[in-house]
Amino acid sequence: MPFPLDPARVDAAERAFGARFPRAYRDSMILGNGGSVTALDEDWQLHPISDDSDAKRLKRTCNDVLRETTEARAWPGFPEGALVIGSNGSGDLLVFLPAKQDGELGDVVYRFDHETSGLEPVAESFGALPWRAG
Repeated sequence: MPFPLDPARVDAAERAFGARFPRAYRDSMILGNGGSVTALDEDWQLHPISDDSDAKRLKRTCNDVLRETTEARAWPGFPEGALVIGSNGSGDLLVFLPAKQDGELGDVVYRFDHETSGLEPVAESFGALPWRAG
């Protein structure tokens, strides 16, 4: 069952990350934090945004986007300023890259290949992906 997310939790994650998240992604996470999408003929599990409002939500969001991004930064070739939003279970990641404007992430969703460190655009925006809430 998906959990809605208080917009203040998204605001806190954006402040901690240092950039605004794309609107379509932000709105989707507020409706149902996490979930999955289909991209490149694969199912991708989305990492939630941290929610410590109660013990159950904290447990469900322990693999949040900021934690996953921190871990990915140790990988060779991981793009500077990228935010990890999901994974395919095989090591590849879905990411947003910084926008040309300071303090914002771009709308395009990319696949980061963990073997080659390559980036491939998978959608012009999060809203273009078939999203399934938690």
